[in-house]
Amino acid sequence: MPSPLARRKFLQTFGTFVAGGAILAASAGFSGKTKFASSSLFWQIDPHKCTHCGRCETHCVLPVSAVKCLHAKRICGYCDLCGGYYRANVKELDTAAENLMCPTGAIQRKFIEEPYFEYDIDESLCNGCGKCVKGCTSFGNGSLYLQIKRELCMDCNECAIAMACPADAIIRVPFATAYMFKG
Repeated sequence: MPSPLARRKFLQTFGTFVAGGAILAASAGFSGKTKFASSSLFWQIDPHKCTHCGRCETHCVLPVSAVKCLHAKRICGYCDLCGGYYRANVKELDTAAENLMCPTGAIQRKFIEEPYFEYDIDESLCNGCGKCVKGCTSFGNGSLYLQIKRELCMDCNECAIAMACPADAIIRVPFATAYMFKG
């Protein structure tokens, strides 16, 4: 069975297929930036089904996953001891790398007032590993969640992450429903 990338290359060069009820033809010189189903369906993660397994980081066809952590600030507790920011059982409450949950430093912490902190995600550093999401869900209210960024996604005909997802959390959704938000 050909890989999703080989099949996409074939379709870009020679193929015709059906997406969302519309017949789409691929021709030689097709731009990889154009999405086959930009007006009908695209890949999204259902944040209520996601188990934060880490496969989004390793199974995306892109060198850095199109999956990024998002923060539902309206449901965040702005906790001093954020489970998505700090690893469990840290010996000292400081921002040393060994105490932080995110391996890439994508979560930025800013003091608001005692005892509240605001957390922002630097998407350029996020690799979609889901460690912060797992920590936030285990020790917090789950305001951090993963989502496929539409502008980064290659819109593969058969998403490698979707095939590897043990919870079947990655699905095709209509453009009209846009992103699935949490909270």
